[in-house]
Amino acid sequence: MQPPPTLRWDQGRLFLLDQTLLPHHVVESEQVDGEQVRASIRRLAVRGAPAIGVAAGYGMVVAVRPHEGGSVEQVLGEVERWAERLRSARPTAVNLAWAIDRVRDRARTEAPTATTGREVVDAMEAEAVAIHAEDVQSCRQIGEHGAHLVPAGGGVLTHCNAGALAATGIGTALAPLYVAHERGVRFRAYADETRPLLQGARLTAFELAAAGIDVTVLVDGAAPTLLGDGSVQVVVVGADRVAANGDVANKVGTLGVALAARHFGVPFYVACPWSTVDLATPVGAEIVVEERDPAEVTAFAEAQVAPLTVGARNPAFDVTPAELITGIITDRGLVPPGAVSSLWSGADPS
Repeated sequence: MQPPPTLRWDQGRLFLLDQTLLPHHVVESEQVDGEQVRASIRRLAVRGAPAIGVAAGYGMVVAVRPHEGGSVEQVLGEVERWAERLRSARPTAVNLAWAIDRVRDRARTEAPTATTGREVVDAMEAEAVAIHAEDVQSCRQIGEHGAHLVPAGGGVLTHCNAGALAATGIGTALAPLYVAHERGVRFRAYADETRPLLQGARLTAFELAAAGIDVTVLVDGAAPTLLGDGSVQVVVVGADRVAANGDVANKVGTLGVALAARHFGVPFYVACPWSTVDLATPVGAEIVVEERDPAEVTAFAEAQVAPLTVGARNPAFDVTPAELITGIITDRGLVPPGAVSSLWSGADPS
């Protein structure tokens, strides 16, 4: 069964696929107000840096649209309020703030010539639609730039989910796999289960299997073994934020995979759109890492598995230093980690 789209924008209405219920239940829900969009992002009903960026762009429209009958000034006040409210849903993924800022800035640009609040909101919607279209194109370009890295007859390891369910196109880390598969390259994908929420087992395996790609799930702790025994020839992961120096924040567990890949001499690539590069964050140590509910660690499928008397740490992400990364696959080309800042200037990143 092919998974449905991560999100849909249908005549001014936003629908999100609830990924917390996958793969056993496929449920799409309409987002009727800004608070619902924020909650959906916060609880990971929609997740993945590109997808939450697109969702937040549309979320701005959903949140402000009820106020379009007010004055331009009143609408702008709501725009500013909701920009801060939605931005706070998740602090690590830079695409969230990037998309919100684009929609907010479009409202600010439109306001001086607008005569009604509706004109401002319509301009915001046009910007959100543009962000959506750009994401679809970006995913395809990432796939085109990275497909040659997929080894014919070999193995590709990925961590968490950075595929079609994490974006509105064919994904980031999985995009090269999809393009290679389209071209007739046959390979085996290895998906870390990705504790504590099992995005690899629930989502990556689900969508790759649906696409007819050979996929094997492994516990996170088995990744170094497969990197060492020759099963894996390349690692490709996604990113939620890339610092200006090339350090990368991604799902917790990525750093351990990168360290094992370096030890065994396996190339380690990160795939993301150029917009995931955050020039305002000079190094990875300054990336704010989201801490989630400890119950996600101490319980499994709503059953308590750890003693009630113990605590737990639940960082959602970790930071992989640039020196452990072979290259970053973007929609603007494959670049060395140290060259990511050039993606914003339009300069030749090579």
